[in-house]
Amino acid sequence: MFNVEAKVNVTLVLWFLRSKPDIKMEPSSGRPVDYQISITVIEARQLIGLNMDPVVCVEIGDDKKYTSMKESTNCPYYNEYFVFDFHVPPDVMFDKIIKLSVIHSKNLLRSGTLVGTFKMDVGTVYSQPEHQFYHKWAILSDPDDITAGCKGYVKCDIAVVGKGDNIKTPHKANETDEDELEGNLLLPEGIPVERQWARFYVKIYRAEGLPKMNTNIMANVKKAFIGENRDLVDPYVQVQFAGQKGKTSVQKSSYEPIWNEQVVFTELFPPLCKRIKVQIRDSDKVNDVAIGTHFVDLRKISNDGDKGFLPTLGPAWANMYGSTRQYTLMDEHQDLNEGLGEGVSFRARLLLSVAVEILDTTSPELMSSTEVKFASRFAINLATGKIDEFFLFGSFLEATMIDRKIGDKAISFEITIGKETFPSSWVKRHKGNYFHLPYFEKKPCVYIKSWWQDQRRRLYNSNMMDKIADKLVSINLYSLYFICKGWFKSELNAGRTKLDRERLKSCMREMEELINQFGLLFILSQPQHSIPDVFIWMMSNNKRIAYARVPSKDILYSIVDEETGKDCGKVKAVFLKLPGKKGFGPAGWTVQSKLELYLWLGLNKQRKDFLSGLPNGFEEIKSAKMSHGLHSVPPVSLVYNMKQVFQLRAHMYQARSLFAADNSGLSDPFARVFFSTHSQVTEILSETLCPTWDQLLVFDDVELFGEASELRDDPPIIVVEIFDQDTVGKAEFIGRTFAKPTIKMCDEHYGPPRFPPQLEYYQIYRGNHAAGELLAAFELLQVTKRHTHMRPTDSERGPILPVPLGIRPILSRYRIEVLFWGLRDLKRINLAQVDRPRVDIECAGRGVQSVLIQNYKKNPNFSTLVKWFEVDLPENELLHPPLNIRVVDCRAFGRYILVGSHAVSSLRRFIYTTPDKASNNWATAGVRRRSLNVSGPDKKQKKKKKKKGGVEEEEETDERMLDWWSKYFASIETLKEVYDKELESEYGNFEDWLHTFNLYRGKAGDDDEQALDDDRIVGRFKGSLCMYKLPVSEEITREAGFDPNMGMFQSIPHNDPINVLVRVYVVRATDLHPADINGKADPYVVIKLGKSEVKDKENYISKQLNPVFGKSFDIEATFPMESMLTVSVYDWDLVGTDDLIGETKIDLENRFYSKYRATCGISSNYSVHGYNVWRDPLKPSQILAKLCKDGKIDGPHYGPGGRVKVKQTEEHLALTVLTHWEEIPRVGCKLVPEHVETRPLLNPDKPGIEQGRIEMWVDMFPMDMPAPGPAIDTAPRKPKRYELRVIIWNTDEVILEDDDYFTGEKSSDIFVRGWLKGQQEDRQDTDVHYHSLTGEGNFNWRFVFPFDYLMAEEKIVISKKESMFSWDETEYKIPPRLTLQVWDADHFSADDFLGAIELDLNRFPRGAKTAKQCSLAMIRNEQELPTISIFKQKRVKGWWPFVARDENDEMELTGKVEAELHLVTAEEAEKSPVGLGRNEPDPLEKPNRPDTSLMWFLGPLKSIRYFIWHNYRWQILKVLALILLLLMLGVFLYSLPGYLVKKMLGA
Repeated sequence: MFNVEAKVNVTLVLWFLRSKPDIKMEPSSGRPVDYQISITVIEARQLIGLNMDPVVCVEIGDDKKYTSMKESTNCPYYNEYFVFDFHVPPDVMFDKIIKLSVIHSKNLLRSGTLVGTFKMDVGTVYSQPEHQFYHKWAILSDPDDITAGCKGYVKCDIAVVGKGDNIKTPHKANETDEDELEGNLLLPEGIPVERQWARFYVKIYRAEGLPKMNTNIMANVKKAFIGENRDLVDPYVQVQFAGQKGKTSVQKSSYEPIWNEQVVFTELFPPLCKRIKVQIRDSDKVNDVAIGTHFVDLRKISNDGDKGFLPTLGPAWANMYGSTRQYTLMDEHQDLNEGLGEGVSFRARLLLSVAVEILDTTSPELMSSTEVKFASRFAINLATGKIDEFFLFGSFLEATMIDRKIGDKAISFEITIGKETFPSSWVKRHKGNYFHLPYFEKKPCVYIKSWWQDQRRRLYNSNMMDKIADKLVSINLYSLYFICKGWFKSELNAGRTKLDRERLKSCMREMEELINQFGLLFILSQPQHSIPDVFIWMMSNNKRIAYARVPSKDILYSIVDEETGKDCGKVKAVFLKLPGKKGFGPAGWTVQSKLELYLWLGLNKQRKDFLSGLPNGFEEIKSAKMSHGLHSVPPVSLVYNMKQVFQLRAHMYQARSLFAADNSGLSDPFARVFFSTHSQVTEILSETLCPTWDQLLVFDDVELFGEASELRDDPPIIVVEIFDQDTVGKAEFIGRTFAKPTIKMCDEHYGPPRFPPQLEYYQIYRGNHAAGELLAAFELLQVTKRHTHMRPTDSERGPILPVPLGIRPILSRYRIEVLFWGLRDLKRINLAQVDRPRVDIECAGRGVQSVLIQNYKKNPNFSTLVKWFEVDLPENELLHPPLNIRVVDCRAFGRYILVGSHAVSSLRRFIYTTPDKASNNWATAGVRRRSLNVSGPDKKQKKKKKKKGGVEEEEETDERMLDWWSKYFASIETLKEVYDKELESEYGNFEDWLHTFNLYRGKAGDDDEQALDDDRIVGRFKGSLCMYKLPVSEEITREAGFDPNMGMFQSIPHNDPINVLVRVYVVRATDLHPADINGKADPYVVIKLGKSEVKDKENYISKQLNPVFGKSFDIEATFPMESMLTVSVYDWDLVGTDDLIGETKIDLENRFYSKYRATCGISSNYSVHGYNVWRDPLKPSQILAKLCKDGKIDGPHYGPGGRVKVKQTEEHLALTVLTHWEEIPRVGCKLVPEHVETRPLLNPDKPGIEQGRIEMWVDMFPMDMPAPGPAIDTAPRKPKRYELRVIIWNTDEVILEDDDYFTGEKSSDIFVRGWLKGQQEDRQDTDVHYHSLTGEGNFNWRFVFPFDYLMAEEKIVISKKESMFSWDETEYKIPPRLTLQVWDADHFSADDFLGAIELDLNRFPRGAKTAKQCSLAMIRNEQELPTISIFKQKRVKGWWPFVARDENDEMELTGKVEAELHLVTAEEAEKSPVGLGRNEPDPLEKPNRPDTSLMWFLGPLKSIRYFIWHNYRWQILKVLALILLLLMLGVFLYSLPGYLVKKMLGA
């Protein structure tokens, strides 16, 4: 055996010398693919606004879908599922924006007001693990009000599924941990929770090099009317980002427009949208057309590290590529101008810059919108670099493999860079399988001079990074780091724009990090463009046929070696391909032409060495016109006078797993080998996908130009194409691979280590997909005049030479045993049913045939089980040829018709290993009998019943409370017995000894996504293989009970028909694809097995995408005739046929015979009755005895079991052994436990995309055993009827809304409203407490809310008709939340909403004992406070706060309510009924309300007394005291003069 790894390394080094062409010919980016986006809107929280009626709008691109409206709530619960289907290219898909908006009070007449939105592009979701966000909270913000902050949260699931992706839904039963908002935000990892608003400035300066966008006739018409020759394009620039769009003005008639404008977007930073799309468009009266498109990827122009920088770009030129520059009325490549697919020509370049400014949202004058402003002119030239003259030189050394269709016309090539074009002269052809051009000694050359800003530095950096990445593989990292640091330091000062400098700093930091962690994090593609790419076109008859695009950085010259492009001054093999959509599918896979091309691009002043990389030995031929001129004129052609002659030997050994190109499902392959201008073919092998050609192709007189030493280091590549030969028409392309030969010069010795070369596997590609492998070796031997006897000969096969001995593998004798079990599901062939099939096995030219099945319908199993054949195979396992299984049908007159075939590409898994090496192998013949002893632990330990997951403590004791669903929900939490995938994937498809081989027929699909092969499956062969080297050791055959007829397949059950009772349990389905216009479905289950079909149509579940079926179905079947079980979910329709939503298929036979014992899952404990009853007709002890017998183990022997009844403990002990059966040596394996499996539902119309999932399990009972008990009751739990009685006693501190007309007094007319299920259904109001002046209200009012409740799911169940047109009721499940609101009643206008509180009946804060203790903290710190559940407490009384949000969106306390909650079951409610409000029975006493609550006119004096005295008594007393004082003062002043006179006169 040779060292595979060493060989791989050699190959890598060989490729390193000469640029390796890309083998995957077909463009993948522009082709449309199927995508399905599923979004579940679960609920919203903390929405900003008062008493709103919110609706959530889900928008992707132009598609909008709405949830239902929830009334009067700030935390609505929806749980609604939406599906969007797309068929678009990946780039278009990932740029689409997912937008979630919450809209308040939207209805038919009004569009509603926007509360807030959340935006993210599809690519962000797709890049998440599993392509999904599960149960995450999206933060809503309002782009028109950026100072406001968070507007609420929406909890949702978002998943993006492409074809073939499968999504695992995490099972979570309790949602308490997800209710924490901050830890579960809908943001990718690494994005901060607090995102800030930012302005994105995209400045558009000017454009250059725009193509004509009109016909020449129009130009002449314009010239005739206007009299001047105008440019035929009216360009403007459109910028799109995060769902917003901005445009510049239109510059009329200009190929070089100047705008100097900027488009400003306001968006949260970091944005969740990756790309800015910048498009130059041509304004037109009819419709605007894209001229070119450029995407700015924000990840490449920013760095989010702690020393990172904000997105910044330019000012820099962006090169735009698209369709060809000639204007045509119907441009077939218009998509390329829109940015879809690889551009085939330079279109224009645009000078732009991007900058981001984080906004300070506290400043008042902030506005937010998309706007276009005039940008100030500034010295742009500084940043874009000085203009310099560049020189591009190209030489065509060889042009081969030109397609026949083109070859009849004259052919020329054209090289373009930017707008500059250089056609090479047209040339004649030579015929072969393909055509080639007669370049021989004379090689034509082209050159172009062009002027560009000198931004080589950017390209140099990219080239350096490429080379660093390559060298990392081979160099010591530390020495590399110091080399790089030197490079970067010298360049740091030369950076032109800010981004240039920042990127260099980033690279230096990355290099430092690289030392710590070996990972290259460079951003290799340069976001700021400089020199446009080079295009090579092949023209035939003046039509553009095919092109190749060469990045300018790859051929750019630098004085410093490390900065030079990888293909600069090297001969590069270039494959020309068809442009645009023509390149999709089979047309795009054929090579249009293969060029050996030499390219050099650099500054004109540095061009002196531009020919140095060419193979030596040429003379330059200058143009006749220039011959008298300067020496430095580039040559127009090169003439080679030095050539080497070689002989190429292609050792074509075999190929495997080829593409099926014929309708039979096989191919007639031959290989065509191209080297230089030579080509040869192998022989055609008919009807095989794994041809062994074993053929040596010798190419004589291969002439290569250049020095021998150069050719030795870097030989040209060999192209091998594999075709399928058809009797009519031309051969069909199967695939292509590249190889490099091992070279021997004439002075070297032909011998180890390099010769003879080893056979090696080469991957064959068809388009972008692997289409098999080729095993071959190639050697190139230099020939001189003396070496003419080098041709190997072989007389045996005539002119066909076999691969010589030193190269072909060493063979050994192997025996392959085949177990023939049966054939299944064979489809009709040529309209006739298959009746007498036979299986032929072939490997390396030898084989064996099964016996003929006499009547396939009656019994599709074989009567003789085991046959064998001997064959010589290579000792190296990697080189083993494939084994072919072919099924033929024996028809009348001895005709055999091929039914289908299967190629086993690797026999590795069927190689037999002796039992001591692999102890767990069913097929091993019996080893010495062992004995199994089981002894019991003491009683207490055994009697302990396994508690399943987290069932409530108090419920655990009450067995009657528990049912199968308790077990199910407990298992979901532990994920123990509920598998989130198919059982098959857990147990290796149950192929422990019986394998299923799909039989294929028909041509393989040419769909880009490798058309799912399911359509080609025409049946299945069941059997197995066992392969071992001869001679076999005797101790195996000497074993007791060894049956020589069965070979290595000892102790295999018989394959006679057997009757089985199949019991299918269908638990529920999740995330079904909507089937009706209303976005819902009416699902029901259909079970099909053989000819039996059970339709459960009458029990369909109305308008439900997550239906709970909880049903079991019994079907009797006979294996093997009826062994494929199909479980389908259909959508019931009132009119027309029912639609299939999805189906899943289960092969019951493999499960039935598997050693994992998948017939009936083993419970974790043994119960004789109750919900956990033992389901299997065999008891654990009987199962264990049977397993021991089958495994040839002596036993089981039960030891002493302590103080326990013997019979009881035997079953429990046996069960313990069964649950740990995998620990038993040699025969042990994990037995299938009692379980529920989750299977994806698929629809043939939408292949590869899940349409939902179904949870189910299957039990099988052979009819010749004791009958099983009745099926377990898994019927959906019926919700329990409860009644919630809420007494509103009092309110306090309710804010006062009304102003009194006369007194200006503030008061409120308070009433309380409450509901449990939904606003309209059961809302109840108290009476009104009028004229409360203190916010105090007395009610003594009772609300009564009856409801149905599912304890396990913690949901209220409501059944109601969706609308008056609905046929039947729909069931909804909503969380139990009691909402209480306080209102101010108004007579003539609408009532005013004051505040509300929502209590989740499972988790709400305990009420405060007094009104004083009741505060906002009870709501604000809800997470930290201890909570209670009304379902446990039954009765709660206390004070709770009413809250609302003020103008600043802050929470404020708007009142307090004293309430009593009392929960009773329906039975208790019947025994002790109560009245609503204050009515009988059990009436509440009237509240003691003050008199003032009566009207003014009933007792005006009383009211005045109350109003004035009650509120102003202190003011009145003060005023009275003051008046008294003033009176006294007045009397004093009045009587003072008289008194004084009296005194003075002495009277």
